[in-house]
Amino acid sequence: MTATRLAPRRGAKGASALSPLLRLLILTQLAFNIGFFAVLPFLAGHLGDTVGMAGWLVGFVLGLRTFSQQGLFVVGGALADRYGVRPVVLAGCVLRIAGFGWLGHAEQTWTVIGAVLLIGFAAALFSPAVESEVARQAVVHEESGGGPRTRVLALFTVAGQAGAFVGPLLGALLLAVDFRAVCLAGAGVFVLVLAAHARLLPQHIPGRSRVQARGGIGPLLRNRRFLALCCAYGTYLLAYNQLYLALPAEVERAAASQAPLAWLFALSSLLVVTAQLPVTRWAGERIDLRRSMAAGLVLIAAGFAVVAVARPAGQTGTAGLLPAACFVLLLTLGQMLVVPATRAWVTDLADEGRLGLYTGALSSVSGLIVLLGSAATGTLLDAGLPPAVPWLLLAAVPAAAVALLPRRT
Repeated sequence: MTATRLAPRRGAKGASALSPLLRLLILTQLAFNIGFFAVLPFLAGHLGDTVGMAGWLVGFVLGLRTFSQQGLFVVGGALADRYGVRPVVLAGCVLRIAGFGWLGHAEQTWTVIGAVLLIGFAAALFSPAVESEVARQAVVHEESGGGPRTRVLALFTVAGQAGAFVGPLLGALLLAVDFRAVCLAGAGVFVLVLAAHARLLPQHIPGRSRVQARGGIGPLLRNRRFLALCCAYGTYLLAYNQLYLALPAEVERAAASQAPLAWLFALSSLLVVTAQLPVTRWAGERIDLRRSMAAGLVLIAAGFAVVAVARPAGQTGTAGLLPAACFVLLLTLGQMLVVPATRAWVTDLADEGRLGLYTGALSSVSGLIVLLGSAATGTLLDAGLPPAVPWLLLAAVPAAAVALLPRRT
C-alpha cells in the first residue's frame, strides 16, 4: 500500500458493490450518529435549565465527555487489535445504552458526571474498532479492484454526517415530551445496533489477526511520519472546532443573534451528504493523498482569510453574514478532502495488526491538539486585538500544517 495516486475506479460502484461487512459498518456509523446526536445538542440546555448547573459546571461536564471519548480512543483501538472488533463493539453498545438510560434519570451532579463519562467511554470502545475495520476493509476493497479506498471512506463520512443531520431532528421532536424521552430514544437506537451486530458481525473477520496488547506504543511513538500526520489532522480539527467557537461570535456580531447558526450548520451537513462522493471521486482520480490533504488545508485557511479580509469593514445584516457563509463553505470543502485522505493514509503508516491502535491514536493526539488549541483560541478572541488579526492567525495554522504532512512513499 502506498500514499501515491489511488487506482482508477473499476467495476461496479456504490453501496451495492460493497461487501456485506462494509455495508454493515457504514450503516453502523449512520445509526451511531443518529442515536448520539439525538441527545448531545440538548444536553447543555438540560444541565443548565433542568438540573440547575452553573455555566462553568456545564462546560466542565461537556469537556469531560469529550475527554472520556477522544482521549481514550487509543485504548479502544488497542483493545480492538487484541480482542477483535465484535466484542469491543458489543461492549461499547451496552455501555452506551446504560449511559443514556442513566443520563435520562440523573438529577444530581455526580450522577450526571458518571453517566456522561460512561457515554464517552462507550464511544472510545466502539468508534475506533469500527473506523479501523472500515479502513482495513477499504484497502481490501481497493486491492480487489473495487476502486479507491477513499471512496469507501467517503461513504463512511457521508453516513456519519447524515446521522448527525437526522439525529437532532429526532431529538427535537422528542424534547416536546421531555429530556428523558430523548435519552431513551437514543438508547433505543443503540439497542437496535447491538442486536444487529450480535447477529451479523462475524466472530472472526478474515485477514484480521489478533496481536498482544503490549508492544505497540513504542513503535507508534517512534513513527515520525504517523505523528506528523496526527499533528496535521489535529490542525484541521482545531479549525473545524471554530464552528463552535469563533463562528458563533462572528454570527452574533453580524446578525445580533445566533439564529443563523442553525442554517450554517445545515449548509455544512448538506454539503457533505451531497458533495462528498463527487469530491472524493475527483480527488482519487487526479491527486495523491498528500496533495488531497494539502489542498484541503489550504481551502480551510482560505475560509479564515475571507473573514479576516471582510472583518474590518464591520458590515452587519445579510451582507455581514456572507463572509461567515463563505467560511463554512470553504471549511466543509476542505473537510471533504482531508478526512477520507487521512483515514486512508493511516492504513499505509500503521504497523501490521495495529490499525486499531493507530486509528485510536490519531483521534487521541489530534483531540489533545484541539483541547490545547481551543484554549489558546479563546484567549485570542478575547484579547481585544484588531478584528482581522484573530482570523488571520487562525488562517495561518492550517496553512502552516501543510509543511507537516509526510512526504510520499
